[in-house]
This record gives sequence, C-alpha cells and structure tokens, in this order.
Amino acid sequence: MALEFTRIEVRKLVKLYGATRALAGVSLDLQAGEITAIEGHNGSGKSTLLSILALAARPTRGSLRFGRLDPLERPALRGRIGLVGHAAMVYPDLTGRENLALTAQLYGLSPSGPEVQGLDGRFELGRFMERPARTYSRGQLQRLSLARALLHAPQLLLLDEPSTGLDVKGVERLTEAVRAERERGAIVLLVTHSRALSEALADRRVVLDRGRVVSDGDAEHAA
Repeated sequence: MALEFTRIEVRKLVKLYGATRALAGVSLDLQAGEITAIEGHNGSGKSTLLSILALAARPTRGSLRFGRLDPLERPALRGRIGLVGHAAMVYPDLTGRENLALTAQLYGLSPSGPEVQGLDGRFELGRFMERPARTYSRGQLQRLSLARALLHAPQLLLLDEPSTGLDVKGVERLTEAVRAERERGAIVLLVTHSRALSEALADRRVVLDRGRVVSDGDAEHAA
C-alpha cells in the first residue's frame, strides 16, 4: 500500500508520563489543504500531541490513523512528515549546505537537485550556509530548520513555534512558505503563542487545556 494520505484521525489519545497526564483523551481530524493552529497555555499538551503525530512518541492509549494506515505499524510514514521543533535537528559541525545535502540523501533526493536549490530563494539562505551550523544565530538556525523540514515536500507538516528567532522579513517568508504548503495540499499543524501568526494562517483553531480539547472551530485568516 502506498504511503499516501489526505486525512489524519486522532481518537481519544492519552499520554501519561508517570503520574502526569499530558493528554487526556484528545480527538480531532486533520485534513489536507488545511492549517490547524493548536493553542493553549504551557503544559496544555501541545508539544506532546506534536511528538505523537511526528511518530517520535507513542500514545499510552487511543488511536492514530494516517488515512487508512496505522503509523505504528508503518514506521516508513516518518518519511512523509516534516517537523520544526524546539531543537533545530541539524548537525552543528556540518555547514548548512551539508546539512541539507545529507537530508536530501536520507529522503532519496539528489543533494544538488531542484528540491535543495529551490530552498535558497524561499528562505533567503545566504553565505552563512557555508559555515558550520554551530556558528548560526537563532534566526539563521530557524531558517535552516524550516528548509530541512520542507525539503522532501511532506504530506504532514508539524510546526512548533516556527517564528522563534525570526525577524519581520523572516516571519513574512515563513508565512508565505506555510501558505504554499497548504496550497500544495499538505496537512499543516501549527503550534504558536503568536496570535498574529495564528490569525494570518489558521483555517481552524483547536484549544487544549490540561490535555483536553476545549475548543475546536473555524478561524478567519488573511488571504
């Protein structure tokens, strides 16, 4: 069966860390071509939910379906996911260019192919890409992280505070890139404390509180 999906079904997800209940029965549906903003206070379960959707953590209870596929039985689905998390997930001693080339190879793409070349203009990856990633500013590291996450045209794009460290132009590039992913037909999940970013991008807002969905509805966003 091809690893393609246009819908994700989350049903009654529970995640326990010892006696701490990070998720307490979360259910929601995610659709292709839609940006869903996940909102809530610190400790509400946002990052835990993203970790489970990224297949980096397993739920204690509940189910997760990528289309008709069970991701716990199909680990290759990780290759259809793009993630921007709190950590940049790049090799600090490699240059930015080398990091992207390595990522391309991991996804079976050419290190010098159009997928890599197109990212330069998309995120204005400049001369800093020839330096080791450990020398980058927070904003430069975030731009590299975004490029890495989008390199393989993921079907599911998970963004955890993606505007961290970005200046005004950087946020504009981020906004354009996320809108382009929506138009391409990706499923986009956005976690952000930035109300402006959420209002600009979200088709739908889901609010978590103490590991539960307390609000789920459409949101107006800028064109």
